Amino acid sequence: MNAAAMMLIGVFLGLLLLCVKPVGLYMARVFEGRPGWPLRAGASIERRIYRICGIDPEAGMGWKHYALALLMFNLLGAAAVYALQRLQVWLPLNPQKFANLAADSAFNTAVSFITNTNWQGYSGESAMSYLTQMAGLAVQNFLSAATGIVVAIALIRGLARHSAATIGNFWVDVTRATLYILLPVALLLALVLVSQGVIQNFSAYKDVTTVEARTQTLPMGPIASQESIKELGTNGGGFLNANSAHPYENPNALTNFLEMLAILIIPAGLTYTFGRMVGDTRQGWAVLAAMGILFVALLAITVHSEQQGNPLIAQLGVDQTASASQSGGNMEGKETRFGIAASALFATITTATSCGAVNAMHDSFTPLGGLVPLFQMQLGEVVFGGVGTGIYSMLIFAIVGVFIAGLMIGRTPEYLGKKIEAFEMKMSSIAILVMPFIVLTGTAIAVSVDAGRAGVANPGAHGFSEILYAFSSAGNNNGSAFAGISANTPFYNVALALTMWLGRFWPIVAVLAIAGSLAAKKRIPVSEGTMPTHGVTFVILLIGTVLLVGALTFVPALALGPVVEHLIVWKTP
Repeated sequence: MNAAAMMLIGVFLGLLLLCVKPVGLYMARVFEGRPGWPLRAGASIERRIYRICGIDPEAGMGWKHYALALLMFNLLGAAAVYALQRLQVWLPLNPQKFANLAADSAFNTAVSFITNTNWQGYSGESAMSYLTQMAGLAVQNFLSAATGIVVAIALIRGLARHSAATIGNFWVDVTRATLYILLPVALLLALVLVSQGVIQNFSAYKDVTTVEARTQTLPMGPIASQESIKELGTNGGGFLNANSAHPYENPNALTNFLEMLAILIIPAGLTYTFGRMVGDTRQGWAVLAAMGILFVALLAITVHSEQQGNPLIAQLGVDQTASASQSGGNMEGKETRFGIAASALFATITTATSCGAVNAMHDSFTPLGGLVPLFQMQLGEVVFGGVGTGIYSMLIFAIVGVFIAGLMIGRTPEYLGKKIEAFEMKMSSIAILVMPFIVLTGTAIAVSVDAGRAGVANPGAHGFSEILYAFSSAGNNNGSAFAGISANTPFYNVALALTMWLGRFWPIVAVLAIAGSLAAKKRIPVSEGTMPTHGVTFVILLIGTVLLVGALTFVPALALGPVVEHLIVWKTP
């Protein structure tokens, strides 16, 4: 790793760490309902929303009621997005007169955006009207992100409360997450992006003459507003097919840096929110440390692999049959305005979280460079993770970790003063194991049937990696893809939609069940036998649990894909 790469990573991580406490403290105050200028400024709007919707903000919900409200809310969102896609040709704000989407594509997209996956089997600028982009996709960017945040808050309340029958009010939580956190920050980021050249308009597409005297159609549209929330809410996707590699979405190094920071700022801040709400900020710092160590280690592998380049191309370069530029590192599939380090950092960030935004083609990464994004998703995206999903998934691993530690020392396991018993372990097992089950099952089916193999552009190990990446991305609600797979087919649209739905809501219900069970328990006083969960030992235990429990399931599949491909590329001539 060269000095420029280390400086970029050091500045980025330093600024991110500086933001953790103020962002986390602000979110804690929002969900605790503490008076402050944002809550005072938006109080009248918040009260009107409750009055119009018939919500009693003082009424608490048990975990079943909370889960039912969440599921119904997201089902209605999916229906709205589906309807917009199927009716857009007759609706306004469609200057290009785009046709209605096919039923299977509309179904896939609707599920994708309400699950915070934002997988796109279509080209946004040639398929979606402005109304569909704004009223459907952008709105769900806010609401799916808010859904993830409130599940995390519900689990934190379960750990913080004792002898309680409720874990909060879903409607209050989702309103506050949207009104006080996502909307103001997304608005600010959108204005900054516009100032840097990201476009925001309702104009029809423009035909221009290029310097080669050819005609090119330039897409227009409300891009900055969607770009800001897609990064902030770890949604991913993009108004344009080229995503954050397109200069209309990500024009320069500054916007690239800000977009990366936007992806991580809420997931990182929620670790401090967790510590604050349970009354011990050391707990939050311990979780953040575990996330940070995993992130830096995996980032180093990605940057090193991409800077090493491809030895096969380097050998060809000696024979004058390929460009010698590969000797400076693997620039294939990357934007020259970003370079290797910024592209590798973006790829690591976007797959450490549940954000499918990309500023480079992951399909063109080296085998090990492409393995890291794939591996991070298969960890359950707990290395910071998506907004809300990262912290609640890491807390599930913490519960499993203290259970294993308790068994090793012959003591009833407990976490933050709550006994971890059979029910919590059953629900934790469901939350952790459902993802590998659906990902590996979907991959196995896809490589076994003609409809699955037909979408693969590259044969052999890389083709297998493309399919495995697609289902890993869908099952972990990421949304990025290896570009070599053609997924806009009835088979992949339906299979990936089902994977996205189960990968999102099956674990959420299990997490809410754990929250309800923990909230009802009495708090156990700290004793000499209590295992500290804020020190170095616990951080090591947590990292080990993530790697052993969360990752070993995928080792055979990884061996068939990127590991084999790496050995082929680096074999001795």
